[in-house]
Parts: sequence; C-alpha cells; structure tokens
Amino acid sequence: MAASQLSRWVFPVLAALVLVGGYGAWRHYGGEAKTGQAKAPAPAIPVRLASVEKTDFPVYLTGLGTVQGFNTVVVRTRVDGQIDKIAFKEGQLVKEGDVLAHIDPRSFQAALDQAKAKKTQDEANIANANRDLQRYTKLGEFATKQQTDTQRSTVEQLTAQLAADDALISNAQTQFDYTTIKAPISGVVGFRQVDQGNIVNAATQTGIVTIAQIEPIAVVFTVPEQNLVDINEAQARHPLKAIALTTDGKRTLSEGALAVVNNTVDTTSGTVRLKATFDNKDHLLWPGLSVSTRLLVTTLKDALVIPDDAVQHGADGLYAFAVGQDNKAEMKKIKVGRSIDGRTMVEEGLEAGQRVITAGQYKVQPGSVVTTTVATSDASATKAP
Repeated sequence: MAASQLSRWVFPVLAALVLVGGYGAWRHYGGEAKTGQAKAPAPAIPVRLASVEKTDFPVYLTGLGTVQGFNTVVVRTRVDGQIDKIAFKEGQLVKEGDVLAHIDPRSFQAALDQAKAKKTQDEANIANANRDLQRYTKLGEFATKQQTDTQRSTVEQLTAQLAADDALISNAQTQFDYTTIKAPISGVVGFRQVDQGNIVNAATQTGIVTIAQIEPIAVVFTVPEQNLVDINEAQARHPLKAIALTTDGKRTLSEGALAVVNNTVDTTSGTVRLKATFDNKDHLLWPGLSVSTRLLVTTLKDALVIPDDAVQHGADGLYAFAVGQDNKAEMKKIKVGRSIDGRTMVEEGLEAGQRVITAGQYKVQPGSVVTTTVATSDASATKAP
C-alpha cells in the first residue's frame, strides 16, 4: 500500500517536471529564436527608378491614313490609230516629257503635208493678186474705182485664206504630235493597259497606263472634329509638322507638313479629313500604303513628364510610387494628361526631381523600403548608376 500511494503522487510530479523542462527548452532553442527572426527588418525590394523631368512635351494628334500620289494621271491617246511602239517599262520612274508610246503617224503626216501645200498655193495666189492691185493703182484714172476696189478685196480675201491655212497647219501639226505620247508628269508608271499593235482611239476611257507622282507625295488621314479649332488656329500661325509611321507605329517613314484641312466634317463619324505632303526622296511612302500619322499641334513648355510604366491604376484612380531619400516608397495620387512615345505628362501629384518606381511595383506597399538594384529576372542584377 505504501508503494502504490507513493506512485500516485511521484509519477505526476515527474511528468510535470518533464513538461516544464520541455517548455524551457522550446523557449530557449525555438521560441526565442523564432521571435528574434520575426523582429528582423524586411529585405529591401528591388525596383527600377526614374526621375520626374521638367521638359518640353509635344502634343500630337494620332490617326490612320492612306498614301496617295500627289498627282495621278491616266495617260490616254488623243488621236485614233495603231500603237507602233511601247517605250516604257512597267514600274519605271519617268520624267515629264519622256516618250511613253508611238502611234502610226502616216495619215497625220499626210494631212500636215496637205495643209502646208495649200498654204503654198494660197501664197502664190496672193502674190499675183498684189501685183494686179499695183497695176490698177498705177493706171490711175485709166482704171475704174470699181476695178481697184475689187482687186483690193481679192487681196484681203487671200490674206485671210493664208491665216486659215496657218490654222490648218497648226491643227495638223498638233494631231501629228499627238502620235508621240509623252508623260504629262513625273512619277511611277503602273501596269500597261494596252499592248503594242492594238488599235486605240480617243473616245475610249481605257488608258494606256497610269502615272502616280511620288515626289512629293500626299497622305490623307482623319482626326476627331473636336480638334478642328485647335488645328486651324495653329495652322494659321505656322505650318504644322506631320509624321508618317508604319501602322504599328514603330518606324518613322517620313516627315512633312499639313497642307489641306477638308472643307466639311463627316457627320457620320465625327471626323475631318486632312492632307499632308511629304518630299519622299527615299520613296518609303507609296500610293495606297496604310500608315499611322501624327500631327504636331503644339508643344507644352516645362511640362512634368514620367515614363508610362510609372503610372499605376488603383481603385481610387491613378497613382505612382514616389521614393524619398530614405528609400521608402510613398503612394502618390496623380492626374495625367497626354501620353506619347512611352512618356506621360503629369498634371498633378508629383514634382520635378522626384524619383518614381517604373518596375517592380507589384511587391511594393506604402512604406516599403526599396533598393536601386535593377528589377530583373536575371540573377546577375546590377546596381543602378
């Protein structure tokens, strides 16, 4: 009985001592260590930074346009006949006055020769009439006044006939010249519409070839009607700069100037058509090509500008993370204006010289400590200069 009573209170005491010792060990080796880790400062978050710049900011109106030949001419024959020769190659760059085709000239040459022969005949007749008039004049009173007046009238009629002969010769010469078809403008010829040996006539609408002038060249594009007043006011001060780019906006093709604002607004789409001209010396612009356009309306002086990547969207609107001298992030609500070429104009919320986060924001909270290590997936991240 004594032994059993002893075991009743000895074993609970021993168990309690084991529990107390275990708690002490946990506190010494685990609890305190974990508590120490929780109190350690959080590591700095790697981000990329950029400064808020005060600079001139161009205001562009962007749109889509189509390239058109500055002048486009359908070359047609002006006389009837058979084409003897085609003197151009398809796609060739021709100059004004270059020969494009020849039409059989024989019938026109015959008409010209006939008109010239008729003039020679009439010149002989008027020479004889003038001599008769001189004889009647010398006879004086021996020639009647009626004879003299009649002869003078004959001379005048023959003189008028010579003028008509000159007109006939000029017309015949023009018809003959039309048998040589020349380029009316400089440009690029398209596909040939008529082959050598075919009969052509002036009454048909089908041309021989089309020429498109590409130096200079034009681009027709549209802008919203609400920008029309600003465009007209700016255009009255000086020609507005126009830029033509590839449709993806990645490559600039040419720079020119606004030439024409259309005289009507399209009420269906609420847009107005504009035409800009480009020198196009390198022939990067081609008739029919689709391009993106930019029209420089004005340039804002001393505007605050940040990279587009710094602008974040939140439930309360737009914001950006600004980083102070202590490298702590602070959320700044901002109001932005236009954006172009990866830069956004800031109207409210930031000041010139402030640093803003442009990469790595997904880990940043207000008050987070950041590092100037460039935010990248590459393990060999380097310090930003």
